[in-house]
Amino acid sequence: MRRLRLGASMADSVRRGFSGFGSVAGRDMAVDLGTANTLVYVRGEGIVLNEPSVVAVNVHTGEPLAVGAEAKRMIGRTPSHIQAVRPLKDGVIADFDICEKMLRYFIERVHPRKWARPRMVICVPSGITGVEQRAVQEAAEFAGARKPAYIIEEPMAAAIGAGLPVQDPTGSMIVDIGGGTTEVAVISLGGVVASQSVRVGGDELDDAIVQYVKKECSVAVGDRTAEEIKKALGSAWPLQQELRAEVRGRDLVTGLPQTIEMTTDMIREALAEPVQAICDAVKMTLDQTPPELAADIMERGVCLAGGGALLHGLDVRLRDETGMPVFVAERPLDAVALGSGESLEQFDRLRGVLFSSSSI
Repeated sequence: MRRLRLGASMADSVRRGFSGFGSVAGRDMAVDLGTANTLVYVRGEGIVLNEPSVVAVNVHTGEPLAVGAEAKRMIGRTPSHIQAVRPLKDGVIADFDICEKMLRYFIERVHPRKWARPRMVICVPSGITGVEQRAVQEAAEFAGARKPAYIIEEPMAAAIGAGLPVQDPTGSMIVDIGGGTTEVAVISLGGVVASQSVRVGGDELDDAIVQYVKKECSVAVGDRTAEEIKKALGSAWPLQQELRAEVRGRDLVTGLPQTIEMTTDMIREALAEPVQAICDAVKMTLDQTPPELAADIMERGVCLAGGGALLHGLDVRLRDETGMPVFVAERPLDAVALGSGESLEQFDRLRGVLFSSSSI
């Protein structure tokens, strides 16, 4: 009886196949389920997906037609039977079914095997209710996550991602300005000592621009145009050289396309109210902070993270309003995803900052 012997190279490839099988089946992931963008961090690989939190749906059948960047391009440009939906509003789930489909799509993008059930950590705003928190966990579990899905509060994740010493007995202050919420927190010894969560973020800034242009210029612009105006002309503090740009919209009087010229000074006026709300949230949190930790923050400074941290002059504005040193995180857009990913990489050490369904 002849014994079948595998060649060395063939045996190695089989072993690699089985080891690959194990790693694909059990790849843990962290999800920054943001109002504007969803980022997915895979353990051992880093951020592997960064897509807008938008789903294009067929109104008649309810079937998703596109997800992410492709769906975002459809906003404001769809026929009547297609609707571009943002399933998250103000940092929480507004449309459970669409959110679950979006999450399932992103999980399958990262895990091509449909039966793989990864351990998952999901970021949520610190101000959400227990009901909203359970909705996020259930959406993740229905979408294919292993039970229980773990929850991490966004300010804690942002602080970890920004490299702040959250486990040390010193005060660290993080201001995470996302698409739907602004999270302000003072962290010490792995816990949140004082915090504020206000439902003001990038979307509120965009809406303020839409309303300002409508009121002052009698021109209607869409959300995407408002976002582009914010990125090009938005500021929270006077610039050394003010900028100008042409903006196209629809004249509210004639109904015809119209081009107007806007300046950074005008957009700063448009953003005054939401920017002040962010500053007030920071000051309220500082007011709640114990004196010892306030002294630490005075020495270490306030860290800005999230997309809103990129608003020109916001750090200068906060420095002026609070008298504290303010700095922007090295990767503000990725800070929350990196921090939640770090909680996976060092699961045992950072398990204390996570919540599961059994702890709600």
